[in-house]
Amino acid sequence: MAVEIKVGERVAWVNLLSQEKNILEIDVDGKVYKVDLMHTADGTFSILENGHSHNIELVPHDEPKKYTAYTLYQSYDLEVIDAEARYLMNRGGNGFDSNENTISSPMPGKVVNVMVKEGDNVKEGETVIIIAAMKMESEYKAPKDGIVKKINVKNDDTIEGNQVLIELELIEK
Repeated sequence: MAVEIKVGERVAWVNLLSQEKNILEIDVDGKVYKVDLMHTADGTFSILENGHSHNIELVPHDEPKKYTAYTLYQSYDLEVIDAEARYLMNRGGNGFDSNENTISSPMPGKVVNVMVKEGDNVKEGETVIIIAAMKMESEYKAPKDGIVKKINVKNDDTIEGNQVLIELELIEK
């Protein structure tokens, strides 16, 4: 299962490839690591990787999936963006950037259903495309009333994260 982990301004894709007890093989942005991970009695994590030892304490924030990670010398604010978090973001139409007239998916996936065609009038909140990612389907909705200017994908296409899927011409009220 892949998740996005945001540490400050950096975003990393982390995918668990295999696990045998506390030995994990993980892919971080295309680089594979084999680590020995232990959750200790005092709540910290002990990580052994390539002969190096790292101890990290994760302190949860009030918001779900947000933490502060403390190491020996530094601390980092981080957020785990998993399938559930992406789904909740996408339900609100977050595939749309209010400064632009495009709809995109924040993560790679597969086009399940393009529900409009070029030239169609769409109403704010109308579902225009459905994307499957992380074994979950997300509906992307029109952010405002508009006309479908261009569709850059078709059903069953594999898409990249942040790829522009649909371009709209917004109708000013």
